[in-house]
Amino acid sequence: MAMVLSNSYAELGGAFYQSTPPEPVKDPKLFLWNSPLAEALQLERILDAESPQLAQFFSGNQLLPGSNPMALAYAGHQFGHFVAQLGDGRAHLLGELIDRSGELKELQLKGSGPTPYARNGDGRYALGPAIREFIMGEALYAMGIPTTRALAVITTGETVYRETPNQGAVLSRIATSHLRVGSFEYFAARENLQALQQLCDFAIRRHYPELQGRGEERFVLLLEQVMDRQIDLVVEWLRIGFIHGVMNTDNTTISGETIDYGPCAMMGVYNPDTVFSSIDRAGRYAFGNQPAIAQWNMARLAETLLPLIHRDEKRAVEIASRCLEGFSDLFNDRYRRMMARKIGITQPQPSDAKLISELLQCLQQKRLDYTESFDRLTRSLTSPSLAQQLGRELGDWYEQWQARLSTDGELEQAQSVMRQTNPLVIPRNQQMEQVIRISTQQGDASAAEQFLEVLRSPYTLTDKTEPYQRTSPDADQGYRTFCGT
Repeated sequence: MAMVLSNSYAELGGAFYQSTPPEPVKDPKLFLWNSPLAEALQLERILDAESPQLAQFFSGNQLLPGSNPMALAYAGHQFGHFVAQLGDGRAHLLGELIDRSGELKELQLKGSGPTPYARNGDGRYALGPAIREFIMGEALYAMGIPTTRALAVITTGETVYRETPNQGAVLSRIATSHLRVGSFEYFAARENLQALQQLCDFAIRRHYPELQGRGEERFVLLLEQVMDRQIDLVVEWLRIGFIHGVMNTDNTTISGETIDYGPCAMMGVYNPDTVFSSIDRAGRYAFGNQPAIAQWNMARLAETLLPLIHRDEKRAVEIASRCLEGFSDLFNDRYRRMMARKIGITQPQPSDAKLISELLQCLQQKRLDYTESFDRLTRSLTSPSLAQQLGRELGDWYEQWQARLSTDGELEQAQSVMRQTNPLVIPRNQQMEQVIRISTQQGDASAAEQFLEVLRSPYTLTDKTEPYQRTSPDADQGYRTFCGT
């Protein structure tokens, strides 16, 4: 085998992690394998997808050459409450490899056994949540949204006990890094400024190399850059109706990638108050609350960086506050531009905000499906019958929209923009549950593979797309998601 992992995180020192090996599993078998990702990582020519050895490597039973398994230390605000020590309780960072584009990627096993941060947990992962994370990551990636991705799901031949007995699994996750806001909170809470600065410089080298050599200014610039990526990420979530479900600071990456697909879900009928997570009883992480939570999380990151931003605390607060105050304007501008593209407007005007707002109000009042509504609007530009139908459903709004498009350019251009912005198919909640149920009951990944085939072409209509578009206003009635721990 030519591939040898590296691990630059290990160079930071023992305060940042605990070295700990994965715990072997009873009977590992390959369940899902991400061939496109494996090819991007240049693994296809090294690892044979048909080889039993694959299950050994990605279950943790056998280590890849160069592996340096470790559990990362971090803290986090969970539903607004600070926990000073969390860390990887059931995950092992094995190391890094370089993809075809020359970008460094981290390989982590999830469900590979308890670590020193397990807090009495069993360190294992159930097959159902592993399938969900694999599918959701691929769906968001195909829709152009920054995300971690799963390389493999391995069944373990063991039983995992949650509310009920479940088949055990190990998921291998690929990320540009596993740094989180909680990573910085961990050292700030311990007033370890040396480690905090080390972590900042590591994050800058990995994700924002243009900030190197900027002196003390680099710390506030790092805050600005992380905030910028979080704004882009949440705008993208809102574009497709994605609800993360648990936007704790330990689930907020410094890279701006989506991570931890626990109680996540997709919004069907448009309602900004939509929440499906069984543990989010107050709706803190509802669909429409995600921008405000992202800003709140950035404020927590800013607090950790204050001693580095300026030696004088008052001056540091002033500098960080100015940065954070720009969040709303930046977010609102990008959100309006994104929503304008969803209705075919490439040169948005201030007056378009009213047009967008009125459409969303209409969708909510009439309990219309978010994804389906924008797809129908897109198709109506070349379908007179559908245009007539939407004219009746949306009333004066539809005529106003048509008039606005006529001032913005060619309708063909508008439709092209809309088609690139509005997915035809998303990983709908009930379809996801059905795929998980069939896959786990039959012990076969065929249903998941068929679902993935459609989700990997979200903007293209194929002969396999239509069955996955079917929905009803009551499809998500009473639906709940669970974190899987």
